[in-house]
Amino acid sequence: MNLENTQVQMRKGILEFCILHIISRGEVYASDMLEELTSAKIMVVEGTIYPLLTRLRKAGLVEYKWVESTSGPPRKYFTITDEGSTFLNSLGMTWNELMESTNQIISEKQS
Repeated sequence: MNLENTQVQMRKGILEFCILHIISRGEVYASDMLEELTSAKIMVVEGTIYPLLTRLRKAGLVEYKWVESTSGPPRKYFTITDEGSTFLNSLGMTWNELMESTNQIISEKQS
């Protein structure tokens, strides 16, 4: 098995949760999301994030608005919807359960 591939898959598995969490804090531009994810060592590229944002929008979890920019073309800023907040809360509960379960398993000593 390839360790790097497994690590990438683990990070990808929580990408949607992390993106919704970032958006839940307020209006955010996609490149700012990329920067935060990268600084948190969740490697993602524009080719991954834009299709995910489109799926989240089509599912009614996020919405966006265009904002004129003084330094170039208009920018698309994302916000979370009420449905998205409810979805994020459910994901948060699942995340906490998974962390507790995982910690229980990895902290168990061999007999």
